[in-house]
Amino acid sequence: MKQLWAPWRMEYILGEDKPAGCIFCPWPDEDLQARLILFSGRLTRIMMNKFPYINGHLLVSPLRHVPGLIDLTPEELLDLMLKVRQSLEMLKKAMNPHGFNVGLNLGVVAGAGVESHVHFHIVPRWQGDTNFVPVFAEVRVIPEHFQATYQKLLPYFRELADGD
Repeated sequence: MKQLWAPWRMEYILGEDKPAGCIFCPWPDEDLQARLILFSGRLTRIMMNKFPYINGHLLVSPLRHVPGLIDLTPEELLDLMLKVRQSLEMLKKAMNPHGFNVGLNLGVVAGAGVESHVHFHIVPRWQGDTNFVPVFAEVRVIPEHFQATYQKLLPYFRELADGD
């Protein structure tokens, strides 16, 4: 029998109060910590992925709801890319990864989970972070609860200034 402890998934699985809106867009009276938002600026938002590939998996999106890079103004595009770069720096400081996977999926056929709001994935990687478990058991092991990761990262992202 295979068992994997991931209690935070129950909230998603059984949750009947799933938000109707876009996960990347601002909500009225939003709780930034509950939504795992590390930074929310004038043009760009950085949040943790609640269902990560690995600890520290971040999502960086424009604040404005648009489906692709071509839809962004030059100012939004520049700010988005600067926040991707700064996120890499913050993850290096906080978690000391050996490398990163950085990318975006444009369109459902490319793997976009939220096709209508463009966003970058930043996935920190460590030597040996992939092992036999995903290959043989089709199970991904996340060693740290996402709230612990959030608390570890938050002080670093508080250093970010809007418009940098």
